[in-house]
Amino acid sequence: MTRYRVFALAALLVGFLLAYFVWVTQADPTSSYRFKLGLDLAGGTELVYNADMSQTPESEHADALSALQGVIERRVNLFGVAEPLVQTERAGTLSGITQDRLIVDLPGVTDIKAAVAALGETPTLEFKLVTTVNVGTTTATAYVPTGLDGRYLSSATLGFGSGATAGLSAPQVILNFDSEGAKLFEKITSEHVGETLAIFLDGQPISAPTIQEAIPGGQATITGQFTAVEARDLVRNLNFGALPVPITLESSSAVGPTLGAAAISAGVIAGIVGFAIVALFMIAWYRLPGLIAALALAEYLVFMLAVVKVIPITLTASGIAGLIITVGMAVDANVLIFERTKEELREGKNPREAVHIGFSRAWPAIRDGHLTMLISGVILFWLGTSIVQGFALVFVLGVLTSFISAVSLSRVFLLATVPEHREGVWRFLMGSGARNP
Repeated sequence: MTRYRVFALAALLVGFLLAYFVWVTQADPTSSYRFKLGLDLAGGTELVYNADMSQTPESEHADALSALQGVIERRVNLFGVAEPLVQTERAGTLSGITQDRLIVDLPGVTDIKAAVAALGETPTLEFKLVTTVNVGTTTATAYVPTGLDGRYLSSATLGFGSGATAGLSAPQVILNFDSEGAKLFEKITSEHVGETLAIFLDGQPISAPTIQEAIPGGQATITGQFTAVEARDLVRNLNFGALPVPITLESSSAVGPTLGAAAISAGVIAGIVGFAIVALFMIAWYRLPGLIAALALAEYLVFMLAVVKVIPITLTASGIAGLIITVGMAVDANVLIFERTKEELREGKNPREAVHIGFSRAWPAIRDGHLTMLISGVILFWLGTSIVQGFALVFVLGVLTSFISAVSLSRVFLLATVPEHREGVWRFLMGSGARNP
């Protein structure tokens, strides 16, 4: 019994420290551990972009859109916008044309112009072969897409080569492709020796070198007519993210924080009221075990809030709903344990023996119930939209935490409290409902 009391005191101390951490970090406006709120709670700006896939083969649309999403996410993060959410969407129109969109949520940014400026202009990098086409008596020059573009770029660096003016070095931009891009670049240069491979940035040619030989290794050099400052800026922008396809801003909207504040207030009130009702019911029906369950539930909530802060998880209205739902699930596990314990007490077992047996008998049901809920939560997160994913993430973490709370904390607290024999006041405390077993 002494061992369980030590564990119980340690658990109470940890719970107190976690509660102190949650309170202090939230009270400090400069703390990096304050709750991160989503667009629906904190307000902010939503930008919707159209992705131009006209020059991208249909079979590569999904990959291009995924690459575009990654580039924009890196770009927004580099500009310091807190907790952005970048989503892709493929929507059909009435004319039967599929439109690819990029939806960028920027919580806390309510100035649309500032949001657009934060996203900035990211360059579209393309490599095209230059060919001569004879049309009747007229000779025209065309650019032929090669499929090699910014999605295959892994990094860009600034270098200096021999310039036209003696004593000076011309700035160069050295491009390094990923493994797939390196293979494609080598294939293009090996099959088109002697031809011109023009490099386009945002639709404008910046360099048009002639392919002298196959170039392995995945490295290309841009020797356009630009100054050192321009080359440096180009390297910076390319490292921020060269867009695999062009994008245009379709719409923008600002979400005010008023509705978000109302949602937070409603969620907090719902959580407090729900916790109070559940705790009162458990204490009224299960007495001492119910009080212990309420204590374990309080530690569960504190632990969950600390996890949300530390990871950190961006809280949305759906995430708060997921957290509240898991409170009921944590209580459900305790109900199973207490009912099994009550059955053992009715058969004449002493309190400590009844608690041990009650936990062992309730374990299979608790395990299977939490496992099925985990599977459901993972599927929701895997297949759901961003709103559903916010709910699913908090739900899964809540299921795991409630499992620990019910199986470990409640057991430790009970075994640290109940005596060997059920006599006097202990008969009442270990009873339930309207009678004492």
